Amino acid sequence: MTPEQLSTAIVDVLTTLSLEGAFTLPDGVPTSVKVERPRSREHGDYATNVALQLAKKAGVNPRELATLVQSRLEGVDGIAGVDIAGPGFLNITVAAGAQGVVAAQIVDAGARYGHTETLQGERINVEFISANPTGPLHLGHTRWAVVGDAVARVLAAAGAVVTREFYINDRGNQMDLFGASIAAAALGEPTPEDGYHGAYVADLAKQIVADDPSVLELPDDERLVAFREKGYALQLADQQEQLARFNTVFDVWFSERSLHDSDDVATGLEKLRAQGHLYDADGALWMRTTDFGDDKDRVLIRSNGELTYFASDTAYYVNKRARGFDRCIYLLGADHHGYVGRLKAMAACAGDDPERNIEVLIGQLVKILRGGEEVRLSKRAGEIVSLEELIDEIGTDALRYSLARYPADSPLALDIAEITKQSSDNPVFYVQYAHARISSILRNAGDLGIELSTDGFDPELLTHSKEGDLLRSLAEFPRVVASAAELREPHRVARYLEELAGVYHRFYDTCRVLPMGDEETTGLHRARLVLVGATRTVLANGLALLGVSAPERM
Repeated sequence: MTPEQLSTAIVDVLTTLSLEGAFTLPDGVPTSVKVERPRSREHGDYATNVALQLAKKAGVNPRELATLVQSRLEGVDGIAGVDIAGPGFLNITVAAGAQGVVAAQIVDAGARYGHTETLQGERINVEFISANPTGPLHLGHTRWAVVGDAVARVLAAAGAVVTREFYINDRGNQMDLFGASIAAAALGEPTPEDGYHGAYVADLAKQIVADDPSVLELPDDERLVAFREKGYALQLADQQEQLARFNTVFDVWFSERSLHDSDDVATGLEKLRAQGHLYDADGALWMRTTDFGDDKDRVLIRSNGELTYFASDTAYYVNKRARGFDRCIYLLGADHHGYVGRLKAMAACAGDDPERNIEVLIGQLVKILRGGEEVRLSKRAGEIVSLEELIDEIGTDALRYSLARYPADSPLALDIAEITKQSSDNPVFYVQYAHARISSILRNAGDLGIELSTDGFDPELLTHSKEGDLLRSLAEFPRVVASAAELREPHRVARYLEELAGVYHRFYDTCRVLPMGDEETTGLHRARLVLVGATRTVLANGLALLGVSAPERM
């Protein structure tokens, strides 16, 4: 019996008692009840404080309400006992059979286990990284590549229709500087002031000239455009390749240029004007964002006729909403903290609910250490540490897991030696080793002719306390995923996996799964095989939500 099933059972009991007139709740019976695992196993398998929460509204003493619920809950199939503790806590013990059946449910569900419908019907756009196509992706992008992708994965697991979107900043002066820097490298000239440095610029120049030597013969203006556009295409392809290596794949690569080449900017401004939040002053066009809490109004079109970046941001948001997204989530770095208020005010000016239709997550910086010293420079990219070099030195799994297991809004320093060592002190190794260990057991079972199957599975055989601990931990997974999605905190999945791996290792050290020697295969062996198979499924599903592999051998 899972926490969700217990919650449903308690709601049913409360509904029955209310209909019978035992008490009256002005707001009606809640649709769900919080059920938790108690800290001490002596307090049962699960606990709830629902009587304490509802007693005042029901006009009854908490312990009296707890007694009413207890009397009915003890008659529910799968519940072995209900005790009242303190002023009205309910401690619930689940029958062995009802608890053990979770293992079979997990094995049968496979990759779908942990998925819920809590966000069913929501269309969510998650925009993250959003880099200029003028250089390699670097350490500053790496954390968002992991967190943004993991947020999208847990949202999808919670039932939402999710689109991962990369906003390409391919317009503006930085693009011209990029093209001029490549052209200078090709011609053997000095890099322009404020231009781009690093070996990658020279590499791009060599490749462009090798592909089309005639580019050097073009007039200056045409040559600049040619190097800019060819360099853009090559650099964007490199970013896409590195992100694919990093298990981060986008559904949409949205070009900022496309907003201006189409009618999207004009359409966005027309919508805002229709909402009554634009005005002209000092020869410029302004958005009255102060109406919605911003610290000052924002310029959309300068007095010289140039569009501001905020005009592009506004048009882009309106474009997303026009594409049918209910919620637009932005993941921004710590240096963009000031954008939160203006983006929400912009959404309000567009006629949307800034508390529902737009959401901004701010992440803090991450440092990579080697021997206790911060790694600052790249051999290829100049003044940055590139994603490509991080993947090569640390590995996708170790880097993704290490970045995913901490809240995004906390500063982070990772030591290369610590996150790559193969020991139980390293969380990613600890979790992956649990999966590999179970895979080994299942291979050995196959060699013995024992098939992992839920046919004939007897859940009542799983009565050992370590089996119960493992079953309760497995049953928590859907709720962990739903919570990670609701709070946009995928690190909850990583911390859960570490706890689950620990519970599994303690089970394995106590409960023998396979027969030894000439020992006959019993129902208990088969039941435990289903239990470890269920554990492998949950470990694999959880790692997949973090974009980390689940190895079968280590």
